[in-house]
Amino acid sequence: MRVLGVDPGLTRCGVGVVEGVAGRPLTMLGVGVVRTPADAELGHRLVAVERGIEEWIDEHRPEYVAVERVFSQHNVRTVMGTAQASAVAMLCAARRGIPVALHTPSEVKAAVTGSGRADKAQVGAMVTRLLRLSAPPKPADAADALALAICHIWRAPAQNRLQQAVALHEATASKGRTA
Repeated sequence: MRVLGVDPGLTRCGVGVVEGVAGRPLTMLGVGVVRTPADAELGHRLVAVERGIEEWIDEHRPEYVAVERVFSQHNVRTVMGTAQASAVAMLCAARRGIPVALHTPSEVKAAVTGSGRADKAQVGAMVTRLLRLSAPPKPADAADALALAICHIWRAPAQNRLQQAVALHEATASKGRTA
């Protein structure tokens, strides 16, 4: 499974591609940050984020895109920018028919470190260890993007089984109602 992880942001949008399957060693295929100038007009910044993500999708051809789920913060301006960048990432994937998965920060931290309350340094250290890198990816947005991809690779098989079970239950229940 090849996953593009996206840590959304308007100034720095972390991107990272990881390939592998749960229970086996994972491989980092690329990591980086799509940057936009803080003083640029919002529309131009969103277009720059779109172009950056499109380039990553074109180059790495992910099977899935994992995006950090936007959660409430005290700073409304920050959460709005994050939500807008998140929407751009989802749009880029949807345009190509690539499934998108949203993971909360605590889900990602728990998957990668074992604790949903891990700090950025702990996430960076575990990403470094799990991907057998010589140093943690910088800035933290890049490491977070890789953590999102790792989280999805590890969680997707269980999520898929749950979705299949729900679909089977719903199909069985609807047959019972129509019979």
